[in-house]
Order: sequence, then C-alpha cells, then structure tokens
Amino acid sequence: MASLHDFVNLDLSDTTEKIIAEYIWVGGSGMDMRSKARTLPGPVTDPSELPKWNYDGSSTNQAPGDDSEVILYPRAIFKDPFRKGNNILVICDSYTPAGEPIPTNKRAKAAEIFSNPDVEAEEPWFGIEQEYTLLTMSKWPLGWPENGYPGPQGPYYCGNGADKAFGRDIVDAHYKACLYAGINISGINGEVMPGQWEFQVGPSVGISAGDEVWAARYILERITEIAGVVVSFDPKPVPGDWNGAGAHTNYSTKSMRGDGGIDVINAAIEKLEARHTEHIAAYGEGNERRLTGNHETASINQFTWGVANRGASVRIGRDTEKQGKGYFEDRRPASNMDPYVVTSMIAETTILPAA
Repeated sequence: MASLHDFVNLDLSDTTEKIIAEYIWVGGSGMDMRSKARTLPGPVTDPSELPKWNYDGSSTNQAPGDDSEVILYPRAIFKDPFRKGNNILVICDSYTPAGEPIPTNKRAKAAEIFSNPDVEAEEPWFGIEQEYTLLTMSKWPLGWPENGYPGPQGPYYCGNGADKAFGRDIVDAHYKACLYAGINISGINGEVMPGQWEFQVGPSVGISAGDEVWAARYILERITEIAGVVVSFDPKPVPGDWNGAGAHTNYSTKSMRGDGGIDVINAAIEKLEARHTEHIAAYGEGNERRLTGNHETASINQFTWGVANRGASVRIGRDTEKQGKGYFEDRRPASNMDPYVVTSMIAETTILPAA
C-alpha cells in the first residue's frame, strides 16, 4: 500500500524532464524566509535562465494591499536536498514592478558594493559562524527540563552524550543537506549553551557569502519543520547566565592574505573602530542583550580588539599573528544579522574610502 513517503520521494526524472524550482526570499521582518514553488520545462544551471516571478507583498508586510505585487529576481541556484533530482532552490531578492529594490531587499546594496572594482580587486573572503538555538514547540530550549534549567554551562560546548548534546540528528541532517545543495558549509559544532549549535559557511567570496548563509538558514528551517522543532536566531534566547548566539564573521582581503598583510589588517581594524556605532546598529536586532562584556563578548558600547581574545570586538588569531598575514574575526554580529548587510558593510568600511 502506498504511503505519503512514497509520493514525496517520487523520482520525476523517470517520467518527465520538468523540474520544480523553489523560489526563496526574505520577508518583511528581515528574518522570516518565504518560499513557493513553480514548474519549469527542464533543468536550469544559471539564475539568468530563470523567469522572474511575483508574490503578494501585502501578506509579507512588504507592500500595501492596493499595490501589493512584488517581483522576485532569481540570484543564486542550489540543488534541492528535499526533492532531489534536477530540482532546485532559488535564492531571490525583491523589487517593485518598476524595478526598484524594496526596502527589505538588502542584497541589492550589497551587490553594488561587491561589484565596485576596488572591492572586486581585493577578493574579499568571508567565513560566517552561524549560531542558533533549537527549541521545543513550547519555545523552550531542546533538552532542557520542562519549565526548568539544566546544569550550568561547561560540559555542552562540543559535548557528546545524551545529557550534553541535544538535537544532533537535526544538526547532522542539516550539515549533509547543505553539502548536497552545494553550499560551502565548512563545519558544525555544539555550542556553550545546551540546545545551541553552530554551522560555518565559507570561505565564500563577496555576495556569495550572503546567498549561501540564507540558503543554509532556509534548509535548517525546513529540516526543523520536518522534525517538529523550532529554530531560533535570537541573540539571547534565554536571559541570565547563559551564552547568547552570534554570527562571528571571519574576513580577509587579497592584501591581508599576502606578505605584510598584518599591517593591512591593523589598518582595517582601525577603520572598523571609527565606525563602531554604525556597524553595531546594522549587526542585528536585540544585540544589546548579548554584547554585555560577559559570556565571551565585548561590551556593545566599547570597541576592543586583541590576539586570541574572545572577549574582544575583533579577534586576530594566533596563526595570523605568527605568519604576519591572514584574516581577522569580527565577533560583534548577532545570530539574526543579515549576512548581506554585514559582509558588504565590512568590505565597504575596510576597502573603500571613507565617505
């Protein structure tokens, strides 16, 4: 007897060349991911081959009801780990019918910055450490006692065992699904707070870092949907003596990676310090609850940097210091940051002349 599972896993290539394309975009809150699917006549490998599409922006808080049509522009393609075969996931950004980016489209400005010849010449690399928390349907961290608290932090970071690692099957499923999709996911680990995990995307060049993080977030949302678990990107999901969740952003340019790069890194950090307030304002909502100066964070009100210092705003690794070249880590971005905003802002501040 046929089951729902049988139909979900039908191999369409046996009977048709048609494929399913899942168009994905960022909704009105800046963190809600929306998607819908359409049938295409055959396999597609380049976003330029895909048709534009539209959606009702009044239902996503992105347009008024009397002028609700918003246009989706396909930007990046990934293999679909859910439908498999030739089916694809399509990262899109959103425009008015006149071709203007809507206010919540942060990709458009980022693409403008990354297409600047001075930025392109520096080949900016990004590695983003995306932390997140798995919650039950009652919005309490996975593995925590109902209406109670687990033992204090200490054994959970990179921990193993049923009393230390909660939701590993979800994390591994996401890891493999991202690799299948073609996302440059470079690793995973359990985090300091129980029920909190991290995946890393990169090194990715320019605008592709944002595309890949959003695609990885979408896949995580879909996998937790299947598992009946909620994923939270809140930067401080539980008040008190618990670590928050960030999106530490590792960064280098061609000049930083070359001989004498440490001088370029130091100059870049000085530029970041000069625009600290602007960066903080763009680094995620609710970040003030996380950047307290405790729990491996710097104070939101003060810019600091240091070698191997995880309590600083910006950290330089020991290998970079030793080799005199490499990369640095901006530890300020919150877990709910927009990767298009953060990556392009770092590139703009460190490469382009001050406005």
